[in-house]
Amino acid sequence: MGALAPLTSPGWTEAGRHLVAGLRLAADEVNAAGGIAGRPLELAVRDTAADPQRAAAAVDELAGLGVAALAGEYHSVSARAAAARADALGLPFLCSSAVIDALTEHPAEAVARLAPAQSHGWRAYADFLVGGGHSRIAVAAEPSVYWAAGTRVLREHLVPRGVTLVELDMRTLTPEALCGELLTHGATALLLLMGHPDPAVPVVRAVRRDPRLGGILIGAPAGQPEFTEWATLLGAEGAAVPFLRYLPEHLGPLGTRVGTALRARLGEAPSFVAFEGYDTVTVLAEVLRSPRGDDPWADVAVEGTRGEIRFSRVPGIGVRQWAWAPVQVADRDPADPGRFRVLHAAGAPRVTVRPDCG
Repeated sequence: MGALAPLTSPGWTEAGRHLVAGLRLAADEVNAAGGIAGRPLELAVRDTAADPQRAAAAVDELAGLGVAALAGEYHSVSARAAAARADALGLPFLCSSAVIDALTEHPAEAVARLAPAQSHGWRAYADFLVGGGHSRIAVAAEPSVYWAAGTRVLREHLVPRGVTLVELDMRTLTPEALCGELLTHGATALLLLMGHPDPAVPVVRAVRRDPRLGGILIGAPAGQPEFTEWATLLGAEGAAVPFLRYLPEHLGPLGTRVGTALRARLGEAPSFVAFEGYDTVTVLAEVLRSPRGDDPWADVAVEGTRGEIRFSRVPGIGVRQWAWAPVQVADRDPADPGRFRVLHAAGAPRVTVRPDCG
């Protein structure tokens, strides 16, 4: 089985490390249970570095090696390239973590996805913002198809509800200049649609240290605060930054067991990305045990760490989709940045404090 993950910069390497940990744990468990049709499952991991050309080349290389399926990838820009090549080759690809709705330009029978589509998860984030009373929201974005898609989702779900969305181009603004723009526009919330650690970390520092912006909410819907590097670099300044994560409020027995095993491998609490990796290999192992002809995702029903996984056609999305993984808006607790607070769950707002997974 081929596996794609961002393991070097400019990819989010911590996400890649967690993704691979989940993939490898599941592969080890498949082999401990006898493998697939009596044969051991070998995982061939390739680094995409969040580069679309590198991702496409990796798919070609892995196909040449005779892999039976592809797993993984975190970044939407590289996942799109990988999905296009996999579909052209007829090679089953289960995308673990990339959320952009248009994972493929056309309907693709060979491709499926575990992560919720951006239009679904970011809609929940928009609900959270409206519920918090924010009526003037600044979106500070870098140029990318992913960030542009996220801005579009936010605009579609915020503007009709009376929210003013101010779009700020991070190609032309320093962190200090951004602070001035926030004051000029009277924004009550700033959303970071930008890379981590740069420029996201300098922006957070600048906003947190500007006494004129003490009441502004900083948000990161793409999930940057999930990873320990965020807390290491920002400390208390990185707390209370709401982000999206794809975990249930309470893990079941399988999720709890897997979370404990992942913590042991990683040496830290597993992120939702690690669970996505585990679920990906678990699903693909079932697909490979029982070939389904031209539609590899037909009638798949697998117990995952975050619920039963089945695939369906979702309007506007060209690949088979798990609809849906659980969606949370969470942040790091200001009283203890090593802990996460669940602020909102899709369709059910709540505020609770929960320990790290595992």
